[in-house]
Amino acid sequence: MAYENIRYEQSGAVATITVAREKALNALNAQTLQEIGRALEEAESAAAIRVVIVTGAGEKAFVAGADIAQMVELGTIEARHFTAIGHRVGDFMEAMSKPIIAAVNGFAFGGGLELALACDFIYAADTAKLGQPEVKLGVICGFGGTQRLPRRVGFARAMELILTGDTISAEEAKQMGLVNKVFPAAELMSKVRATAEKIAALPPLAVAASKRAVRRTETLDIHAGCELEAELFSRLFSSKDQKEGMQAFLQKRAPNYEGR
Repeated sequence: MAYENIRYEQSGAVATITVAREKALNALNAQTLQEIGRALEEAESAAAIRVVIVTGAGEKAFVAGADIAQMVELGTIEARHFTAIGHRVGDFMEAMSKPIIAAVNGFAFGGGLELALACDFIYAADTAKLGQPEVKLGVICGFGGTQRLPRRVGFARAMELILTGDTISAEEAKQMGLVNKVFPAAELMSKVRATAEKIAALPPLAVAASKRAVRRTETLDIHAGCELEAELFSRLFSSKDQKEGMQAFLQKRAPNYEGR
């Protein structure tokens, strides 16, 4: 597919989606969100892709937020359409069978942090800054931040960030559980890729089932969640990868997973 505001690249079993609007600090306008959505669909449908990385172009910004220049003139109906696009992207990311890692290389504000929150986990550069400053502009989070941030860091921490609009460092984000790991900026992408390749080498059906089971805990009580876990666990025993993985373990050899 042809993209104007993002780059889509494949290296082995890993796809990288880079938001590439450097002059606008990679801000998310409607077109960019739609292109991200199409790239995610492309990755999900490609059998060769097993993990996706989402990052931003340049050294300053991951995504500095939604595009204020586009939003300033929106009315209620247009704003509802804009937020719907962002929610569709976030929902699709969570529903994807393939893990998504956010490589936060710089500013992740507003819609940028919401994009990272829709990923399965976040690695950040030590120079990164994160926050939900929407309240300072007279609005609230529009792409899922009021829902995903509390689930990631807890009610009180999320309320503090959302109600003050404060910016935090990558290290602060790590301490509160928002970011998994922090690396020197020059090492970020190599570290993210190493983790992506580690996951990509594992049996994809088991990886997809693991993601589904954990993601569903956000909407199920523990008993329903455990029932889903048991169902997914048992289904995997009909896969070739389960037989291969266990036989390889017993035979003390490297497994060869086919995703079947």
